[in-house]
Amino acid sequence: MTTERQKILTILFDNELSYQEVPLFRGAIIQAARTAINAESAHVLFHNHLGEGFRFSYPLIQYKRIYGKAAIVCIGDGTEVIGDFFSSSSPMVQLGDKTTMLRIARILAQPFLIKVWDSSFKYSIRRWMPLNSQNYSKYMEMDDLVGKIEFLQRILTGNILSMAKGLGVDLTDPITVKLTHLDSPFIVAVKSVKMMTFNAEFTTNVSLPQFIGLGKDASIGFGTLFRTESERHQQKQSENGPII
Repeated sequence: MTTERQKILTILFDNELSYQEVPLFRGAIIQAARTAINAESAHVLFHNHLGEGFRFSYPLIQYKRIYGKAAIVCIGDGTEVIGDFFSSSSPMVQLGDKTTMLRIARILAQPFLIKVWDSSFKYSIRRWMPLNSQNYSKYMEMDDLVGKIEFLQRILTGNILSMAKGLGVDLTDPITVKLTHLDSPFIVAVKSVKMMTFNAEFTTNVSLPQFIGLGKDASIGFGTLFRTESERHQQKQSENGPII
């Protein structure tokens, strides 16, 4: 385990992208990677598959819609693999049934220390999917709102711990998570399966990187984090720099 800073690279494209197109965007990058990179081990981080199975760990390459545009967030080893990809691939990709030229707008380097602190940080989380088939039933059986919020807080705590473990970060000190705002849930279809999704705001004493994902299907843009007190500044920064 490590407490070193995580290497994080966010690639912001100039291509508009809808939420429904994020899986197509992921598929386009995976297909391009198969052509551009020969090492099968490199392919794993793009799609999290190992042979006929899966790489059951936190995704190090995540495909996003950020401020209405296509984006890729890379963490740790994912930052190295994405460099190999862009140095050898064509900017032309097959996005669904159309050929699209990817236009990079900005590349943001964000070394980040994921750590438990004495103070708390405020975040918003978008399109968060905390419920699987087992805990969905438990959630729906609850009658009181307080019980539901506490239940979701425990799941969010688990999401943070799972993310940290997947990145080799040892969060040994107690962590606190408090949901401060929870929108009404909405339903999205993922591979024809309907899932309950939330937009929420929360505080925690863990410092978390901008734009990473928490919870189910983080690799395709669900559960994306924003630092609420700096979201407007971060949007301006993504438009004006820093440029790598």
